[in-house]
Amino acid sequence: MAATIDLMDKLKTLAEGAKYDVSCASSGSHRRNRDGIGNAASCGICHSWTADGRCVSLLKILMTNCCVYDCAYCVNRRSNDIPRTGLTPAEVAELTIGFYRRNYIEGLFLSSGVVGSPDRTMELLIAAVRTLRHAYRFNGYIHLKVVPGADPLLVQQAGLVADRVSVNLELPTRKSLALLAPDKSREAVVEPMRQISSLIVANRAERKESRKVSHFAPAGQSTQLIVGASGESDRQIVTLSEQLYGKMDLKRVYYSAYIPVNDDRRLPARPLSPLRREHRLYQADWLLRYYGFSAHELLDEQCPNLESDLDPKTGWALRHQELFPVEVNRAEYGVLLRVPGVGVRSAQRIVAARRQGSLRLDDLPLLGVVMKRARYFLTARGRYAGDCSPGSTMLRSRLIAAPAKRDHGQLSLPFARELAVEAIATVISGEF
Repeated sequence: MAATIDLMDKLKTLAEGAKYDVSCASSGSHRRNRDGIGNAASCGICHSWTADGRCVSLLKILMTNCCVYDCAYCVNRRSNDIPRTGLTPAEVAELTIGFYRRNYIEGLFLSSGVVGSPDRTMELLIAAVRTLRHAYRFNGYIHLKVVPGADPLLVQQAGLVADRVSVNLELPTRKSLALLAPDKSREAVVEPMRQISSLIVANRAERKESRKVSHFAPAGQSTQLIVGASGESDRQIVTLSEQLYGKMDLKRVYYSAYIPVNDDRRLPARPLSPLRREHRLYQADWLLRYYGFSAHELLDEQCPNLESDLDPKTGWALRHQELFPVEVNRAEYGVLLRVPGVGVRSAQRIVAARRQGSLRLDDLPLLGVVMKRARYFLTARGRYAGDCSPGSTMLRSRLIAAPAKRDHGQLSLPFARELAVEAIATVISGEF
């Protein structure tokens, strides 16, 4: 019983320490199950929750919250007086299988504080994943953190046993990294990202020649940027993300709103509505990846930050009112994507539907167009549905969303997370 309680306390501590790392998602990998257990599919049963209510389908833990680094923004930094604990590779594997067999999770997100050295930490992380893969024959999704500064051979081994790997960039500039995380260097973070990118490209080419070649990080790599801990503008952050997608072929860049967890003079005071800024950056990121926008179109020197009251596409459209309204029956697909209220699927449906005949305004909601915004920026058969001109100040006021009823930086813990804690207790006690 004492051992069970001890493991329960460990898991609570390590899950709490991992909650600030948002760069986990179980999409993009389809590991085939031949004779093991588990299946890395793009969907999963979600029983883990982040503090702001977002559901994650992975058991998300640290192997240890001990760390030799003293990053100002990190709750696990060495100078913090917090309970320290850790799991062995065997314990990580056992807990993951326990959760999986009870259908609480579909995979594992495993990170760690840096204990001893980056190489020693990576060896422990890889040992845990190998135990899952070989001893338990676990075929489910695994996202593994790569420790900056680790030996390239260990980085390569990590990609061979995990579905997705990630190296957290954390801060957008060298200046911020030197100020808030002086134990780390930009080169130690970027170099493994470059290596992983090169190995993924090489593995794709090798697998075209022979399907017997083992997968290397089939779900790609991702990274995380902390937003608000340093003074960079949204323009700097979005431009960096664009470069990472282009040069490193990243699957995702995750944005983590800075929430103060430490008292440190190097850190700013609590930012205003940090989660709203995070949300706007995700919207801008989506425009980069799927809508054909570039960073310099969304933000420039005159407008270096995203508007909090308007989504980035609507803000861009209001700054380029000379391009609107567009005629849905003649506009090219790329132009349709730039109309507020028109998404990728609705633009595809418009292109397909107008081949059968001319579209009317009444047809657009049936194709998925959000007319609440789109009606001010398009016409159908020459008919304009907006009740004010695209260039009027009244249009901006009508497009601005109503103020939120609660502070977006103070979201309460959902009841579902309490259920997840109960699930943890059930797994460890061996009861179902």
